[in-house]
Amino acid sequence: MKEKTKPRAELTKKNTLHLAFWTAAWVVTIALSNFGSTLIWKANTALTALVIIVNFLIGLGMILANIKHLNGLDELQRKIQLEAMGITLGLAVVAGLAYSLLDKTNLISYNAEISHLVILIGITYLAGVLIGISRYR
Repeated sequence: MKEKTKPRAELTKKNTLHLAFWTAAWVVTIALSNFGSTLIWKANTALTALVIIVNFLIGLGMILANIKHLNGLDELQRKIQLEAMGITLGLAVVAGLAYSLLDKTNLISYNAEISHLVILIGITYLAGVLIGISRYR
């Protein structure tokens, strides 16, 4: 029985590290896209566009790494992850559209920023995973 568990654990570790690499690369290119044109290359539009394209391509790599990671998980881990993702997607769409409408109709005094939605997504996903883990213990 341990022989079957060990390869799954090794595969999960390998896939998790692979996903972490792609995620870190994506975050770095997000920062580079956002701050590079003002702090490093002083408004070079072509370079900014290139970095954004690279960010997009690395983002696709991150998505593929996430799919590979999910497919390598055992059934319970996959269930926890997919439930957390489903809740996160639903809340992001509903809250994101409501937030956008609040801004569009001037019911809030500031502009709705995507960063606020990204923070909500991160917190929701983390909470969903933690709740899932505690529920299935």
